[in-house]
Amino acid sequence: MKQRKLLMIVNPRAGKSKSRGPLFDAAAVLSQAGYLLSVHMTAAPGDAAETARREGGRYDLVVAVGGDGTLNEVASGLVRLRRPPLLGYLPQGSTNDFAASLRVSGDPAEAAAAIARNVPRQLDVGFWNGRSFLYVASFGAFTRSSYAAPQAAKNALGHFAYILEGMKDLNTLRPYQLRVTAGEERLDGEYLFGAVCNSTSIGGLMKLDPERVVLDDGLFEMLLVPSPKTAADLQSLVHALLNQEYDSQGLIFRHVSSIRLETEEDLPWSLDGEYAPSVPVVEIENRRQGLTMLL
Repeated sequence: MKQRKLLMIVNPRAGKSKSRGPLFDAAAVLSQAGYLLSVHMTAAPGDAAETARREGGRYDLVVAVGGDGTLNEVASGLVRLRRPPLLGYLPQGSTNDFAASLRVSGDPAEAAAAIARNVPRQLDVGFWNGRSFLYVASFGAFTRSSYAAPQAAKNALGHFAYILEGMKDLNTLRPYQLRVTAGEERLDGEYLFGAVCNSTSIGGLMKLDPERVVLDDGLFEMLLVPSPKTAADLQSLVHALLNQEYDSQGLIFRHVSSIRLETEEDLPWSLDGEYAPSVPVVEIENRRQGLTMLL
């Protein structure tokens, strides 16, 4: 029987305060499952993506070790291959939103044992003007905190680092005038926040009902938060968000496969927690079942 080859791409900066011992346990689990392991330690932003693109085709399985940003990079490299290998994930970041959606254990040995069971799960992949993302593309309120919180703070404080950084955005909370086409529907208006996601958690702050999120159906979950006109409107919006009442009057929640957003304003984005600069037109597309993970 041919021995299966595994490439482990490790971000040494992710979750730096965590013990590395469990990673050795995870490597042992995968080795015992019959994989011949190679390990690549990333040296700079973009290294994980380039390594996955350059080397991934020679392996049966590529495992991302780090936070959601590392997973995003590895996935972005693999989707450029004609026949991507299987993808695995050992979460070592501070928030690990997508791991929560996938129910991947935060314990590396347990996550490795799940990979070793060799149960594939297909996942949709999003493309933001051609740049891939796995679980969320967002703009507006609190989006900046997902990429602006310093790595040291993320490692030490986890979710709380995002909340602290997000509080700074309250002073600059502002609506953005957008022209939105979601499928065949026009939703032009002023919005405080928007997310196009394939996940049950956004930034560790906002949750979506797992019963309403299917990760391989070719559809995104789109949430738009309109700018409130009155204090009562604001109170209603906050109540709806806190209680996951996304069909409430005021919020806009849709299942869509493609979205086009146009604006004349400076509107930066976050893709899986990584910064994306403002552009006048954003085209978001869903590649159904673009990757297969072992979970």
